[in-house]
Amino acid sequence: MSDEPGIESAGRSTETHSSTNGGKVRELTIGSTEISDRSAAYVIAEIGHNHGGDLEAAKKLFTAAAEAGASAVKLQKRDNRQLFTKEMLEKPYSGRNSYGATYGEHREALEFGESEYRELAAFAADLDIDFFTTAFDNPSLDFIVRLGLPAIKIASGDLTNSPLLEAAGRTGIPVIVSSGGANLSDVVTAVGVLDGVGARFALLQCTATYPAQAEQLNLQVIDTYRRLFPDTVIGYSGHDVLATVPVAAYALGARIVERHFTLDKGAPGSDHHFSQTPAEMAAMVEDLATARAALGSPVKRQIPEEAPALAKMSKTLVIQGSHTAGTIVEHDMLAAKTSGRPGIRPAALDEVLGARLARNVDDEHVLRLSDLVDASL
Repeated sequence: MSDEPGIESAGRSTETHSSTNGGKVRELTIGSTEISDRSAAYVIAEIGHNHGGDLEAAKKLFTAAAEAGASAVKLQKRDNRQLFTKEMLEKPYSGRNSYGATYGEHREALEFGESEYRELAAFAADLDIDFFTTAFDNPSLDFIVRLGLPAIKIASGDLTNSPLLEAAGRTGIPVIVSSGGANLSDVVTAVGVLDGVGARFALLQCTATYPAQAEQLNLQVIDTYRRLFPDTVIGYSGHDVLATVPVAAYALGARIVERHFTLDKGAPGSDHHFSQTPAEMAAMVEDLATARAALGSPVKRQIPEEAPALAKMSKTLVIQGSHTAGTIVEHDMLAAKTSGRPGIRPAALDEVLGARLARNVDDEHVLRLSDLVDASL
């Protein structure tokens, strides 16, 4: 009679692997990075216009983001005359966050042109960090294509802008879409538009409040998106300032994490106060890596490192009293005790009862299968 695995405490379990979405694989490649359920979080440092229109400030932000471990840095691109009405552009715009007397002047002061973008693209390449931008209009989309940037971001406000989504999808460049302020029907429509043109894209859960509060985040939408769109990489675009949220989002299946990024939370500009500093982003990147390691495998199994603790804590069936060979094993002959030795687990008690002892045994003998005859194990 052999000591069968799974019966004695020294037994092993066999690990099997299966797909979590019916055999389909959700993945998106940006630059040289594959983003999938298997991957680490793809962290986007959303600089937006936190550079204040200063090219050197943008480079400092790029450098700090790369040093913090971000996967990508992102700006925002607008063709202001195409995007805004004349009335909006001429509207007086004053205050601490203003870079011009009118809203149009303010927006133009923050906008980089092609020469700046090309310089920043080369700078990012030297840092070995991806660089792309949000397209707010069709001329900006054409701008991205012309520069050959590795991804296109579509902001929450354009989730329902089907013509822009369709145009972005037709470029063949990976598209990342935020869904702040949307209803599920809006999201389903947007995904349908992108699928309809064969786009490669990711969908980000987002809440369009600045900063967002914990009770507004609805991170469980990440799971909803994963169930509804099994081929799509899902992520989280955060306007919150809560350190635990990106880890929770990753644990729920978000594989892209976007956070606004600054060198100074008190600097002029509307985004700095809810942006991460380099130290905060570095801590987030480390926490996300820890979360990935901790999630591990979906297969429940004993790992080798648990053996010492199991040897100390696990119980096995122990004989009470001395008995001779041929004795039928009865309930009062057995106890569950910790011995530090391999033996039969108490869960197998019913299969042991009624068997006969194959040899003489003494008090507190740790019972093994080889000690029994006609056991039903």
